[in-house]
Amino acid sequence: MLSNLEQKFSDFLSLFAQMDPLQAGIFVVFFFVVWFLPSLLAIFFNRAHLGKIAIANVPAGLSWIAWVALLVWASTGKMSGKLAKKYSPQSPESALKPGN
Repeated sequence: MLSNLEQKFSDFLSLFAQMDPLQAGIFVVFFFVVWFLPSLLAIFFNRAHLGKIAIANVPAGLSWIAWVALLVWASTGKMSGKLAKKYSPQSPESALKPGN
């Protein structure tokens, strides 16, 4: 007798086997785009930590919690630098001006 997880996996494999090659290809591409979405976002938002996010993205796809944490890290990368400049007590530009 199959457990619930084994039954769901068996059902998935039977549905996957019934797909035509185009549908299967689209599914595989969509699957990997979603899996590596944090890495794709890191390319646009967080280039300083792109390597770390990409390496952590491989095992994080197995855990929704880790995947969402990587998604947040990848999408808020440049924001921390902007917030630090905005809320720092003395910006570097004002420190260089004469008369301060």
